[in-house]
Amino acid sequence: MEIFQIIATPLLLTLKISVIATLFVTVLGILIAYILAKREFPGKWLADVMITMPMVLPPTVTGYILVILLGKNGAIGSIFTRITGSGILFTWQAAAIAAFVVSLPLMVKTTTSAIGAVDRNIEEAARILGRNELETALFITLPLAKKGIIAGCVLSFARAVGEFGATLMVAGNIQGKTSTMPLSIYGAYQSGNNELANLLVSILVVMSLITIAATSKLGER
Repeated sequence: MEIFQIIATPLLLTLKISVIATLFVTVLGILIAYILAKREFPGKWLADVMITMPMVLPPTVTGYILVILLGKNGAIGSIFTRITGSGILFTWQAAAIAAFVVSLPLMVKTTTSAIGAVDRNIEEAARILGRNELETALFITLPLAKKGIIAGCVLSFARAVGEFGATLMVAGNIQGKTSTMPLSIYGAYQSGNNELANLLVSILVVMSLITIAATSKLGER
């Protein structure tokens, strides 16, 4: 029963953080991807670069930037502190923000490609038939791009589950509070509990295999 509790706590926390991060990633990612795929505007390349940055920056660098932003004097942290009366660093919410930031580029890149691949003639036909841009996007473009969108969601979820470096910077490794599966593996290894580390690794490997299989199935459809 004790080992079950040791495993269940970080697993459930990881799933909660990953699901919440993926929900926000999906909504914001689709919006950003649509703008990047359908709009031309000054600084578009810069927006694309900024969104892609978390994919290429070392996780600790991303985490450090988030620490500055989420701190009590930071742009985001100060607002959170005024609303709640407490800081956001070293909480599960900070871990969710870290997971959101590092997984957003995967969603945006995958969805931008999917939306960009939709036949513009079909979209134009919808407009000629009286659909406005919002209706065309909701009922034509996004449904036709759904395979790429779903794949982006799956990959973003997998990335959120496996997030380590940025999470460690902004949320720490507090047992029962911010210790996700990757952080629990790190903690078990550091304490010499290889048996627990092996068990946690096995669970994450199985979850990753399921994710890869789901993504492959989507690609075959």
